[in-house]
Amino acid sequence: MSFSSEVKEELESKTDTARHCQIAEFAALMAFGGRIRRNSGKNMQVEFSTENELVSRVYQEMLLKVFGIKEQEILLDIEGRTNRIYNIIIKKPEYVAKILMTLKWCDEQFNHVQPVFVDARLIQKECCKRAFIRGAFLAAGSISDPNKFYHYEIVCEYEEDAQIMKDMLCFFKLDAKVIGRKRSYVVYMKEGSNITDVLNIMGAFVAQMNLYNVMILKGMRNDVNRKVNCETANLNKTIEAAVKQIKDIEYIRDTIGLDELKDNLREVAYIRLENPDMNLKDIGKMLEPEVGKSGVNHRLRRISEIAEELRAERKDL
Repeated sequence: MSFSSEVKEELESKTDTARHCQIAEFAALMAFGGRIRRNSGKNMQVEFSTENELVSRVYQEMLLKVFGIKEQEILLDIEGRTNRIYNIIIKKPEYVAKILMTLKWCDEQFNHVQPVFVDARLIQKECCKRAFIRGAFLAAGSISDPNKFYHYEIVCEYEEDAQIMKDMLCFFKLDAKVIGRKRSYVVYMKEGSNITDVLNIMGAFVAQMNLYNVMILKGMRNDVNRKVNCETANLNKTIEAAVKQIKDIEYIRDTIGLDELKDNLREVAYIRLENPDMNLKDIGKMLEPEVGKSGVNHRLRRISEIAEELRAERKDL
């Protein structure tokens, strides 16, 4: 099961008890999958379509909770065998009128009918905004597998609808953005922290904790990789420095001889030649008297300078 499916499965049982929040969630479902149509008898009916069986169950449960519409009064038409589409149809005029008036899709006299994405009066309260975001995700949202990358999105048909959705997420201090994709507009977020927050807003607390665990593990792996890469880089630098030091010492030995070096430099040169893998601290311990790491480094730098001077002199000859 995908992470999105796990979230939606958890949200199936998260419907609020407050009627105003139930209406807000139902409004979101209608905004993304609902429509009004006149049948062959010219009677108006409310329809809802989804490819997700779970979402169809949520919608039918909302019809019962908000409007008292029972299963036997709902027409369910399933299209296709593999890629199924669940069409839910309400034909009874009194229920159609009740739904449209509740959504503010018509006036009180039922003279003017105009579907909108969401009427602002339905999402005035913070709790109603949370419910609408939950319904929007159920109907048109997805979250990528967090083990791969972090991505949350809700697909909208119109740009103005996407902007409303984005503003609703931004109300909760989330960094939501909108981008055009083919013939639709996508409201999306990329940061893991934003996605954990929106899971909390929707009420998917188990999924939120699972995502936190993934983020912690990924963070630990990244820290380990950074440390390994850092140590590898430092080791490579140490090896490169040791190789250059040995080349400089061998050059001096093969030109003027190491006996021409001062005693303190000659002693370090012989130890380095005999111990090519030894670090500076251990070289210092082998000296008489012992010398610190910086002192050994200073002597080796002086040996390299002498080697460079000898190379320069030979070029001039």
